[in-house]
Amino acid sequence: MATLHTVNKSPFERNSLETCLSLCRFDASVLLIEDAVVGALQNTLISKQISEAVESGIRVFALNEDLEARGLPLSRLIEGITIVDYAGFVDLAAQNSKVQSWL
Repeated sequence: MATLHTVNKSPFERNSLETCLSLCRFDASVLLIEDAVVGALQNTLISKQISEAVESGIRVFALNEDLEARGLPLSRLIEGITIVDYAGFVDLAAQNSKVQSWL
């Protein structure tokens, strides 16, 4: 039973992303939206944990529109993070049996 986890808070303001990653199973998907997309950047306090999650089989996505809205360059994203648009967000929700929002 695969789950899509959506995280919308910056990992530098709240621990939602860190907690989410620590509880995710290997077949889970994590979608970073709104301010959480800053967690997709390389060389931050959370980047090692995200890289380890990707290596363990957790699929991590970032919403392109939110990256663009915050002026975050794709060249600075952690390797292994997949960029999706709103249609991709809908596809992820449809492909997973559950959606868990982390606030």
